[in-house]
This record gives sequence, C-alpha cells and structure tokens, in this order.
Amino acid sequence: MAAKKPAAKKPAAKKPAAKKPAAAKKPAAAKKPVAKKPAAKKPAAKKPAAAKKPAVKRKPNAAFMKPVTPSAVLAAVIGATPSPRTEITKKIWDYIKKNKLQDAVNRRNINADDKLKAVFGGKKTVSMFEMTKLVSAHLK
Repeated sequence: MAAKKPAAKKPAAKKPAAKKPAAAKKPAAAKKPVAKKPAAKKPAAKKPAAAKKPAVKRKPNAAFMKPVTPSAVLAAVIGATPSPRTEITKKIWDYIKKNKLQDAVNRRNINADDKLKAVFGGKKTVSMFEMTKLVSAHLK
C-alpha cells in the first residue's frame, strides 16, 4: 500500500517591510541631466495599396422589403395597398406628425386619436417602442 503524502504547506504570507525614515533630500541641481538621444527614425515601409471596391449602395434585407397587407383597421390610417414594413412605419409617423399626436411633454409617447386607438388595441397613450409591436399584429 502506498503511504499517504502529507498535505503541501502553503508558504507564510509575507509581512510588509518596515518603512525606513526618509533620508535628507539632496538639492536637485546636484544631479547632472542626461541628454537623451532621439531615436533614429526609420522610413516607414510602404504597403501596397489594397484595391478599393467601388462604392456599392447597401442592399436592404429582403424580409423588410417584402410587401405586407395591412388589416382593415390599419388601412384606415395608412391606406390598403400592400407596402414593406419600413414604409408602413413611415406612413404611421407621417399620420402622427400631421395630426400632432406625439405627446408634447414626453416625446416618446403617442396620444392616439380614434383611428389609432383601434390600431393600438384601445390604448389612449402608447410609447413609440410599443407602437411597432402593436402595429405588427395588424400586418399579414
């Protein structure tokens, strides 16, 4: 049978060294300033310029650009023609700004009129973040 090894002992924690009394300071003029030589500058190695691609307009995500059909309730606000989600959001904001439905104090809130109240599920005031969630329920 193998004999059990004793557990390894941890080294004792070191105590901080006692501080020595500060020696009398010598005047700073006693030391001679050492002049440092500037580092020799090497000419930067030029890298061959990478061929730049011509500026291409960014392609939008196809899922956002797919036309969706608004429900009858939402169609009363923005029209019945199928449009991409981005355009529907723009049309709702145009309606909100045209009818001055954005809250004057808290600009993040939208005060719904009768048409928008039907879209917002009967809520009188909706935050702009909640608005997109409520509108998506009216899209097919």
